[in-house]
Amino acid sequence: MITQEHIDRILDGNGNVVDQDGNKIGSAGQVYVDDHTGEPSWVTVRTGLFGTSESFAPLQGANMDGDDVRIAYTKDQVKDAPKVDPDQNLSEAEEEELYSHYALTRPGTGTGNGYDDGSAADHGTYAGTTTGSDDMGDSRPGIADVGDRDRDPYDADRGDRAVGHDTSGPTTDDAMTRSEERLRVGTEDREAGRARLRKYVVTENVTETVPVQREEVRVEREPITDANRGDAYDGPDISEEEHEVTLHEERPVVEKEAVPVERVRLDKETVTDEETVSEDVRKEEVETEGTDRRQRGF
Repeated sequence: MITQEHIDRILDGNGNVVDQDGNKIGSAGQVYVDDHTGEPSWVTVRTGLFGTSESFAPLQGANMDGDDVRIAYTKDQVKDAPKVDPDQNLSEAEEEELYSHYALTRPGTGTGNGYDDGSAADHGTYAGTTTGSDDMGDSRPGIADVGDRDRDPYDADRGDRAVGHDTSGPTTDDAMTRSEERLRVGTEDREAGRARLRKYVVTENVTETVPVQREEVRVEREPITDANRGDAYDGPDISEEEHEVTLHEERPVVEKEAVPVERVRLDKETVTDEETVSEDVRKEEVETEGTDRRQRGF
């Protein structure tokens, strides 16, 4: 039979739970003990794909087979057992379902309904003297009533088994995720402004010096010579006469014309600067409280 001395061996060992024919059912998950006798009464078995499901199996009639726990029931009986959350205390309804499934008689049924406040235990009804029959007709020792949600599971310490349960919500696995914020700095393009190219007219004074020419009158006198004697004696001897000379001069003339002088356009170039940014980030820290207790009484 399985006693208190076997609890650590079940939890610390590398064995499995096997059925009455030696067929492996799964690895042991948690051990439930009776709150009055302290003797182990139930073991959870990790079944299903990757051991994600746990089923309750009674330890009545079970024994150690090396590192394995051999129970007195078949593999199918365990896998078809009612699904109960192994990380919570058993309710009366859940216990009743398990007793019914394994065809076990609840302890103390001769003196009460099995859900009293413990007075039946004072009269010895929690001793393992009652018997029950499974579906194969075998007579097996009964188990003492574990009370109204008064017991806690022994959690296996191995990495492939659930350890503890979530107190803030539904239990999803045997670990919690620690998260932290990380600062990711990048850049984004945005419109910083607009530039326009515009031309307008201004007036400025331009001064230039231009050389100009003009004609002036100069009187030239020459003596009478044989060369000009004929012209000199031509005409009356004494008379009045006028002679007119047209004078010319140059004056500055201003003309303006528009001529292209250059082409102007807008272009863009990228320059790189450095800027320092800072921001507060949050992260989760994990700490432990209390002491580690391998076994807990009920």
